[in-house]
Amino acid sequence: MNGMTKRSRGQPVPVVVTGDQHTFTLDEEAIESILLQDHVRDRKVVVVSVAGAFRKGKSFLLNFCLRFMEKTGSHDWLSDELAHLDGFPWKGGSERYTTGILMWSEVFLVDTPSGEKLAVLLMDTQGAFDSQSTVKDCATVFALSTMTSSVQVFNLSQNIQEDDLQHLQLFTEYGRLALADSDSKPFQSLEFLVRDWCYPYEADYGAEGGAKILERRLQVSDKQHPELQQVREHINSCFDKIGCYLMPHPGLLVATNPNFDGRLSDIEPQFKEQLKSLVPLLLAPENLVVKEINGNKISCRELLEYFKSYIKIYQGDELPEPKSMLQATAEANNLAAVASSKDMYTKEMEQVCGGDRPFLDPEMLEREHRRCLEHAQAAFQHKKKMGGTEFCHVYEERLINELEEAFANLQRHNESKNIFSAARTPAVLFALITICYTLSGIFAFIGILSLANMFNMFMGVALVMLITWSYIRYSGAHRELGQVIDHTVNFVWDKFIAPVVAHSVQRAIEQQTMAPLDKRRTDEKKLH
Repeated sequence: MNGMTKRSRGQPVPVVVTGDQHTFTLDEEAIESILLQDHVRDRKVVVVSVAGAFRKGKSFLLNFCLRFMEKTGSHDWLSDELAHLDGFPWKGGSERYTTGILMWSEVFLVDTPSGEKLAVLLMDTQGAFDSQSTVKDCATVFALSTMTSSVQVFNLSQNIQEDDLQHLQLFTEYGRLALADSDSKPFQSLEFLVRDWCYPYEADYGAEGGAKILERRLQVSDKQHPELQQVREHINSCFDKIGCYLMPHPGLLVATNPNFDGRLSDIEPQFKEQLKSLVPLLLAPENLVVKEINGNKISCRELLEYFKSYIKIYQGDELPEPKSMLQATAEANNLAAVASSKDMYTKEMEQVCGGDRPFLDPEMLEREHRRCLEHAQAAFQHKKKMGGTEFCHVYEERLINELEEAFANLQRHNESKNIFSAARTPAVLFALITICYTLSGIFAFIGILSLANMFNMFMGVALVMLITWSYIRYSGAHRELGQVIDHTVNFVWDKFIAPVVAHSVQRAIEQQTMAPLDKRRTDEKKLH
């Protein structure tokens, strides 16, 4: 029976979609709808992903994680014995169900003991090694989930075997290259989750037993082949933290009943007891691991840039070279720094000339732009980045160009708030009509009819332009004609009216300034 039902709060969203020709594409609109929500876009993000072989209960486990998050981590989150298990799509059987990469649409906000509020994302992945997937498909999904998650749960069946470690070979090689360019490890937390552990007499269920098994499997010995030693050394050097958790079998009813719908009453008590320890180990506030790349804590908005860069290198016919993956990380790292600095500039400028702010003097606006631009540029430079000085300089230039374009838009927006600028066209046309009417009357009175007719014609043209402009502003039609009228009026204002007005004002100021001096001279003459 399908364990997927509609939820009122969230739903699984395919963000990496598989194509007919074994291709993978990023659904940018879908992932943006999750990561760019206003209340989470600038929050530091925790990404918990589950990956591994198909039909091993990855989605089944994630739905218990969902239940924990939706109960806000309360102690009785697993108390409802009769509730169906819903959320990420799952079902029993031997055929694969999940394809691509799914992300839960609701981003959970969690208050940590330190007082910081973190955004928590849950991610489900297509199972590996089914009859429909190529090796490249499996490697692509595993790589994307490992590179974008802060906690990668590697879901295994019964034991940690050598081929499971070999599956990490490509990513440990990427990690080796990344280590040469950075002081920090490229990946964060890897949790081997061994399902259906059948040897509790060797190691107990849970994290302690898992640590004992993990130590044996990752132990490097001189008797091993150099290739096996290298894999183990790279795994240890590429992850900040490696853990292992041993889970019991959930029970025959779960495995054999086609009508099983996830009710806890059908699951073995031992399995439920271990769930109560495993899920908080991953998702309790004190255990959350913030996503970091190259030592930088990543926000939801920045995570989007990494997804965009990583998906590009997996769209070819062959698996990418590890160096390509490193290049993509450096590119996304710089793009995230650009986005963060640009957002800082936008927020600062909104305080200066946002939608609710009045018109600002253009010179003052220019000064504020330079100040905010310097702040954004300094923030970009201080951000820890990958790729070297020349590589980063390209993105710094890109940031400056984008901010100059944004400033040009802000200038136009600011100018639109100037009521005198907005009223310039009708005011100038009305003034021209008045002047032409007056001059026409004067010349008609003194008998110079040719000049009177000429000014009558000018007055008619100005009147038609004023009526046309008013209709365009009212109806919104023929905007191109309205722009021609505005440009014509601006030309008349700049070339003829503005100089006359400026000259008249200057003369008035000079007369006001000279008047007291003339009066003083007159008084001095009278005294003598």
